[in-house]
Amino acid sequence: MNRLRLGYIGLGLMGKPMALNLLNAGFPLVVHNRSRQKVEELAALGAGAAESPREVAERSDVVFTNLPDTPDVLAVALGENGVITGAHPGLIFVDHSTIKPAASREIYRRMAEVGVQSLDAPVSGGDIGAQQGTLSIMVGGDADALEKVMPALTAVGKTITHVGGPGAGQVAKACNQIMVAAQMVAMGELLIFAQKAGADPEKVVSAIRGGAAQCWTLDVKPQRLLAGNRAPGFRSSLQSKDLNIVMETAREYGISLPSAGLAAQLYAALCANGGGDLDNSAIIGVIEALNNTELRHL
Repeated sequence: MNRLRLGYIGLGLMGKPMALNLLNAGFPLVVHNRSRQKVEELAALGAGAAESPREVAERSDVVFTNLPDTPDVLAVALGENGVITGAHPGLIFVDHSTIKPAASREIYRRMAEVGVQSLDAPVSGGDIGAQQGTLSIMVGGDADALEKVMPALTAVGKTITHVGGPGAGQVAKACNQIMVAAQMVAMGELLIFAQKAGADPEKVVSAIRGGAAQCWTLDVKPQRLLAGNRAPGFRSSLQSKDLNIVMETAREYGISLPSAGLAAQLYAALCANGGGDLDNSAIIGVIEALNNTELRHL
């Protein structure tokens, strides 16, 4: 049995399989979630159930959060009955959410005031990576805190990189989302281009992904789209939220990101037209609408 007592808050598409991997690795685990059903499902497998983030903190050595957006993390970490109210000597707070770097730095500062170490540790790899424990984890914060929680992180991630100080993990995740969005949009464009120009999109993907165009997106997503599957995955609403974080942070630092700005607008259009709960590869739907066509299914 691993000695670190772990707490997990946020049992969504990513959080639930990650928490399950921690439980299966032998860590004592207590969980909390707004939807009680997911808590009960993990409790049936051996996890403890908590009524609040404060209780999770009181019963844990390390508290992990995996939540949708910046306001959610701030409320759970610093709000009434939040993690900070359950602070005790040796507690470490690890946030796997994707939020604004400035917010992660604020959490780090506030937690340090009560003797709690804090890491921003967003992840990449989607629901498949979460299920298989092969996520890429980008970490900002103190190296000694990362060393203490490394046994738990290796149960959920394959690549764990200490990027730098507080907020650096979130900066890395924003960079990741710039690239992911660009790939998703480009893939949508090339599939529609191939089809309208008279070539088989499936064969085009096979032809190009062995060369300079090779990327995770082309390895994983085209077959899903060609089969008519646009279920998440990673929701387009979250991709849109992450791109908003990119653009807001870019404005803070006076950075010009023309391509990321266009991707942000395309995802905003997808969400405005009811596609927010679809996979982020469903951005092809905007390309379809612009070209008055639909990708033919296999």
